[in-house]
Amino acid sequence: MTTPDTNSWTGIRAELLRRIHARVWEPGAQIPHEADLAEEFGCARTTVNRALRDLAESGLVVRKRRAGTRVALNPPQRATLTIPIIREEVEALGRTYRHSLLERDFRPLPPMLHGAFQVTLGKDVLFLKTVHFADDRPFAFEERYINLEAAPDARDARFEDISANEWLVHNAPYSHGDLSFFAVNADERLSRKLDAAPGTALFSMERITWSGAVPITHVRLVYAPGYRMRTEI
Repeated sequence: MTTPDTNSWTGIRAELLRRIHARVWEPGAQIPHEADLAEEFGCARTTVNRALRDLAESGLVVRKRRAGTRVALNPPQRATLTIPIIREEVEALGRTYRHSLLERDFRPLPPMLHGAFQVTLGKDVLFLKTVHFADDRPFAFEERYINLEAAPDARDARFEDISANEWLVHNAPYSHGDLSFFAVNADERLSRKLDAAPGTALFSMERITWSGAVPITHVRLVYAPGYRMRTEI
């Protein structure tokens, strides 16, 4: 068996997860106390606590004050979604990627987004419009708002050589997000942007990412006809 990396909470989390999956600890079983695990792994108790907290947030263990930590009886079955870098999506299809920045502007957040994307009132956000291409054919149309309090370096980023999608993945780590999928019919604007016939049903998504309680970005993506999303469960 590979010795777990006890220098990091992620290494300890991986070992705890291995024991859960291997049924070393059965569903409902009590997990050893943090102090005992810290002694076993030769690390600080805070490192074990961070690993257990992450497992609890994933729903794999249940933590109760004074009752300790137990393996969840019915852990959630979840699909894992990551934020894709559109350039990598296009290149994985064997096609050539480029993007075109259509608009870059500082403006107040639209009132319709105040409930979902709670930035400081009166503060400008960065607004971007971008078309992503695959082999010079439209792949996706993007409208994005960036909270400059969460990603201040975006203020000076031009997003001409690298898209905001890719820049944010590398420069603005997120803790969680909200994601919705829906279909839209191509209006005159989307018909022009995505080279689609008016009325064509298009796949669309809206996504908000957060760093703790601070919103980072709100993005709406509409994909050209024929797009398929794939993930793993």
